[in-house]
Amino acid sequence: MGLGITVVGPGHGTTESEGGDVIATCGSARRSLARAFAAPDAGPVLLFVEGAAGLGKTHLLRELADLPETPDVARLWWRCGAEGGRPEEDEVWREPALLLVDDVHRADEDELRRLRRVLEGMEPGSAAAVTYRPEELPVPGMPLGGSAMTYPFRLTVLGDRLAPWDEERVRRAAADVLGESCTAEVVSALRERTGGVPRAVVDLLAMLREQRPGFTGTAAEVAAAGVPARLAELVLSRTYAVSSAHRPLVWAAAVLDGPAARDELIGVSGLGAVPGSDALLRALESAALAELGEGRYGFAVPLAAGAVRDTVPGPVRQDLHRRAAGVLSRRQPVPWAAVGAHHRAAGEYRGWLRAVEKAAESASASGRHQEAITLLERTLATPGIPPQARARLAPLLARNAVTGLRSDQTVEVLAQIVQDADLPPAVRGELRLDLGLMLSNQMGRFAEGWRVLEVAAAELREVRSVLAARAMAALVTPYWPGASLDVHRGWLIKAAAAADDSGDDAMRTAVLANHVGLAMSWADPEAWDLVERLPVQSTDPACARQAARGLCNAADSAVWLGFYRRVDGLLAEGRELATRSGAPYTEHSASGTRLLQEWWTGQWLGLAKRCEDFVADTADMPFLASDAYVVRGLLAVAQGDWGEARAWLSQRGTFGTENLPVPLGATAAGAVIRLTLARQEVADAAEQARAAWTVVAEKGVWPWAAELAPWAVEALARAGDTDTAHAMVRDFAQGLGDADAPAARAALAWSRAVLAENEALAEGRPDRLPAAAETYRKAAAAYAELPRPYSEALTTECAARCVLAADTVGGEAPAHSADPAGPKALAASASPADDRATAASAIAELESCAQHFTDLGAVWDATRARALLRTRQPARKGRPPGRPSHSDQLSPREAEVAQLASSGLTNREIAATLHLSPRTVEQHIAGAMRKTGALSRRDLAHRL
Repeated sequence: MGLGITVVGPGHGTTESEGGDVIATCGSARRSLARAFAAPDAGPVLLFVEGAAGLGKTHLLRELADLPETPDVARLWWRCGAEGGRPEEDEVWREPALLLVDDVHRADEDELRRLRRVLEGMEPGSAAAVTYRPEELPVPGMPLGGSAMTYPFRLTVLGDRLAPWDEERVRRAAADVLGESCTAEVVSALRERTGGVPRAVVDLLAMLREQRPGFTGTAAEVAAAGVPARLAELVLSRTYAVSSAHRPLVWAAAVLDGPAARDELIGVSGLGAVPGSDALLRALESAALAELGEGRYGFAVPLAAGAVRDTVPGPVRQDLHRRAAGVLSRRQPVPWAAVGAHHRAAGEYRGWLRAVEKAAESASASGRHQEAITLLERTLATPGIPPQARARLAPLLARNAVTGLRSDQTVEVLAQIVQDADLPPAVRGELRLDLGLMLSNQMGRFAEGWRVLEVAAAELREVRSVLAARAMAALVTPYWPGASLDVHRGWLIKAAAAADDSGDDAMRTAVLANHVGLAMSWADPEAWDLVERLPVQSTDPACARQAARGLCNAADSAVWLGFYRRVDGLLAEGRELATRSGAPYTEHSASGTRLLQEWWTGQWLGLAKRCEDFVADTADMPFLASDAYVVRGLLAVAQGDWGEARAWLSQRGTFGTENLPVPLGATAAGAVIRLTLARQEVADAAEQARAAWTVVAEKGVWPWAAELAPWAVEALARAGDTDTAHAMVRDFAQGLGDADAPAARAALAWSRAVLAENEALAEGRPDRLPAAAETYRKAAAAYAELPRPYSEALTTECAARCVLAADTVGGEAPAHSADPAGPKALAASASPADDRATAASAIAELESCAQHFTDLGAVWDATRARALLRTRQPARKGRPPGRPSHSDQLSPREAEVAQLASSGLTNREIAATLHLSPRTVEQHIAGAMRKTGALSRRDLAHRL
């Protein structure tokens, strides 16, 4: 191999060659040779540099030629085995000199004798560096020939051994060439395929850089790139230097494509014990193969195997693959995926499919579901797979996909397979069941998934009762839009009966896990007792996985109900059990529940980043990250970043929001209605409220209305549709009944307060506002108990707003509807002192709210609260008359306006938030842009 790059041992620095290659500097070699020139009488130094092909010996010599310690020392190059490569004169040591001898393994006997004579005559003030490939020395370990040299007494003889690049060094080289396409999997693939040999790394990177279409950063692209020409020439020249009788052993190594034991190589080659052992020795002597570890042999650069394999005649190659499959089948553990690949390459398709099945089963048993999915998807996508094989492999794919993190291709493959009329009905029903589960749980295509599951339940009832029970249990899950609570209860009865008939403990646990979710969703008083019945101590992995799902279902429902203090324990136990039993989908769904809990309990620090990371981690299955999308959108609403809010709340277009689980869809709808109201688009908000409310009402799980009800009631009340608003509150209250659902109870009080406030304002009855304020305070107290600090602050702000509005409009202390004396009696008995105390208390509440919003990071809410405060707080004493001067500094009002403008709010939206006119907002924005030098509203964000 020619050299364009070098690497040496630990501690070596880096520099850059003229060709742009990043090369490593041999610090130890520099120091070793520098001692020969440290003083006029310093003893000579001879440095032997050992390095296999491609490790960079020539580059090292070029660096040593630039030793800064030897500016006046003559440099003499000696390139062994090349015409004109040696010095012209025998006496090269008449003055201090640095002799650089390259590729001494190429030297013939005459050249070696001359070189030995020169080195034996080295005088003080001189040094020599001699490089060689150890694998090509005529006599191993003897770079200067087979007889020992007579070294001068004062000569210091040192050795240095060049080493391959480690993964970090490969990463730096790849980053220089590939830029953003340099992913972790690419670096790992490069290091594995090249063995870290620098020349191979650089040549392969050059091939990837020129790839068309452009390189995108996957390990598969690295594997498909081929073998660099320089490497192919070297390994083929060495392979065909081995006699034809011995060459099959090198071919065997190429077919096995990895470190292999001697007996394995001999077995695959078909040479027999004695000829095979002789062939291995000849292959090692010619450097066609290398010893890669104790008792393991193969190619020094793994990538080279492909070049050799491509030159093996087809029939011979098939025989080699057939024998390789047999040899690898005797390893422990058996690498079934590799065995299958060899069977397929040998044309043995039955053996290939059997090995694929075993490989997938092995991966599944050890929790490597994605590995099993990839292998099975690729196999089932192959044309001409026999029906019997499809009937065995497809259910295996489906089981792994449901348990693990599947790809969209899995759904497509299964959808095609269930149409296969040749499949046995039981197999087709099982596949349809798993397809329905994936469509519902992992893809968010609820309506389609529901229909598929109903068909599966009917299809399996007579042929596979256990699986029929599983389909029925899936139909118990209430989160999907469409079917009502009563329909889910009906399926629960059928599923429980089928599970009992089956006698299968795992199936009984699966039904119980879904029963937990159903009961918790509507706050069934028996729900917590059902949670206690989950067999969390079961030693059966299937039961444990279902118990883990039941715990995580309970945690998710507890979040929606408002039992936040119980969530931590449920999630911790559920996730630990899911990890132990191998249920990655359950683990990920639990992560979404955690994000929801952190949002409601005010754990906002870093929450946006956690949401975004979760979305990135589940990019191939966005529905799994729907919780993260909604929480990120809710944060954006509170922060005033309304453009981002709508994008996140709509799942960034990854799938239709109409397919969101009902409680999550209601939450997202509530946030969108709130945004629409803030933009004064009241009619649109009312339409959105009606549509969202219909979904919740049809489902009949009323605790899930909690995050929608206050905003829906406000939208309809402000639109003048008070009858529907009253009906919403009434239905919400009746639906809840006496259910133990703390979050919904607080939301019901909030909704009643919203209705009371809007009716008082619409009817011009400010005396009714204190009653609304009191109801808001009840809601705030309920949220404080949960705790939900953001909701508490919002409802407290509303209470203060009502008090201040009554004080402003009424001119006297407004009535308090809770007092038994009645509104008129209270109004008559109120005194001016009471009025001032009530207003002062409301202002204090508002100040506290503004601080709570600020602490949480709710920029928009804090700004709105401060704007309301300014309408009531008296001017500070001592301020000089006229407007305050802020020169080139932003005034407090300009800063607030600029903050909201930079987050995407329109002038009208800012005006509504800050109780200003749009014209005033426009003036403040112009002032802020002038003072900060911003070029646009968007640019303000970077200038503030």
